Amino acid sequence: MIINIALVFLLLIISAYFSACETAMTAYSVPKMFNKANEGNKNAKLIISMQDEKGLVISAILTCATILNSLAVAVTTEVFTSMLGDYALLLAPIVTSIFIVLFAEVLPKMLTISNPEGFLLPSAKFIKLTYTTLKPLNNVIGAIAKGIILIIRKITGGTTEQHDSSIEELRGAIALHKGVNLEDSKKEKEMLQSILDLGSITVGSIMIHRKNVTMLCAEDAPENLLEQIMNCPYTRIPIWSENPDNIRGIIHVKDILKASRGNQNFENILDFALKPWFVPENKDLLDQLQDFKSRHEHFAIVVDEYGSFIGIITLEDIIEEIVGNIEDEHDVLSGTGIRKQSDGSYIVDGTINIRDLNREIESTFKNENAATVAGLVINSIGIIPEVGQVFVLFGYRFEILKRHRSQITLIKVTKVEELA
Repeated sequence: MIINIALVFLLLIISAYFSACETAMTAYSVPKMFNKANEGNKNAKLIISMQDEKGLVISAILTCATILNSLAVAVTTEVFTSMLGDYALLLAPIVTSIFIVLFAEVLPKMLTISNPEGFLLPSAKFIKLTYTTLKPLNNVIGAIAKGIILIIRKITGGTTEQHDSSIEELRGAIALHKGVNLEDSKKEKEMLQSILDLGSITVGSIMIHRKNVTMLCAEDAPENLLEQIMNCPYTRIPIWSENPDNIRGIIHVKDILKASRGNQNFENILDFALKPWFVPENKDLLDQLQDFKSRHEHFAIVVDEYGSFIGIITLEDIIEEIVGNIEDEHDVLSGTGIRKQSDGSYIVDGTINIRDLNREIESTFKNENAATVAGLVINSIGIIPEVGQVFVLFGYRFEILKRHRSQITLIKVTKVEELA
């Protein structure tokens, strides 16, 4: 009897170890494990090698734990039978189940979940050995399980496709991230989320519209062109010929300064212009960022599907999508174009990008046909509003403050609940 009781406790201890292995394999952080592997940790490399077959590894661990628990019940039944007779058939499974749940399931899982990597790394070789030994059996079990799942999906009409959830997992990890303080944590989350969004944002949604682009006419007198260049706050300026849609090149102020210092002739300003680089408005920011990097350029001309010039995109524009608004001492506009008022409302320039407004006031405005706040209002109401008109859209009150011809230039935005 003493030997049987000792055997039961031994079986429960080993089962508890397998239960902890199962929890560790389920809960460990893949990025952390990759970092350990890159640092040369052999056990981490072993765990990573089993990553693609994690389901079968866990299946092998569960198989061992189930066998051990079944043996514990059998031995306990034998012990109880010698003491209680036929009542043991009912009492032994109940008592053993309580011990299994408490000591072989709940306790090891609670201890492991707080630091799965710390438990998993020393156990990597043992888990690999267990998985390799039981692999033939698990292949059979896995095939049967997949067949049953396929039948269930066909009956219920479910899909058999497996969707990649790595992006969703990464977004979730970012949402759970906690920085040193609340403000830093918020900024870090916004930056990381913005990086993930680059592939879904088009160039056209953040470009500087042509009406706000400073340009030069190649036919102007050389002295006028030089004066315009010297008074311009930008380092790169598009230059057109015959009509503003015909962009012939990009003037870099540094090239003009070098030429003027060398007393070169400015009869044809296009001789000093760089070849323009045209990009489509529906190109996503991730591809555009990669192209900026590979071409070693910071400036591109944006065109629509008909090849017409509609705006410009710069490397700084994309970086601002990640880190927020960047201003230096040469910026023309002071501030972001969004000014918070004492009553909680915001005075917003009509040309402000919708995404910039969302970031600034933590709203969720969205319109596939508009990139600016003015465009958002016009597309939402279907008319060009007059000064003084008020509209409630997306839970916000939009009041038109200024308008120049058909262009809305200033809007007051107030959250509806703040008016109550």
